Amino acid sequence: MDDRDGRYAAYTARLLDSVLTTPGQVETDVRRAITARAAGRPYSPPPAVPAALAGYVDKVALHAYKVTDADIAALQRAGTADDTLFEVTVAAAVGAALGRLERGLAALRGSRGD
Repeated sequence: MDDRDGRYAAYTARLLDSVLTTPGQVETDVRRAITARAAGRPYSPPPAVPAALAGYVDKVALHAYKVTDADIAALQRAGTADDTLFEVTVAAAVGAALGRLERGLAALRGSRGD
């Protein structure tokens, strides 16, 4: 999910490492799955994005401006801790950004990037 040979490859790798591999409330593999989903990429092996968070991840990735306090409150009422919500939000936002970066760079190179 990065431009491996590009101008900002080292920064991208460091960002991904920070978001995906540092200790946190959300398991590393789940954060990887969230980032991949938000970037529009399949992720395997399991674990997949938990069903209770999948809609939220999609909303952050596709329509972040539509996320409301009510969305967050509903997740909190369902038992999702604030630290977990933060990590999920960051993983989804980074995945969405890197997916867009990949597609943009592919368009500049004249390919679809698939």
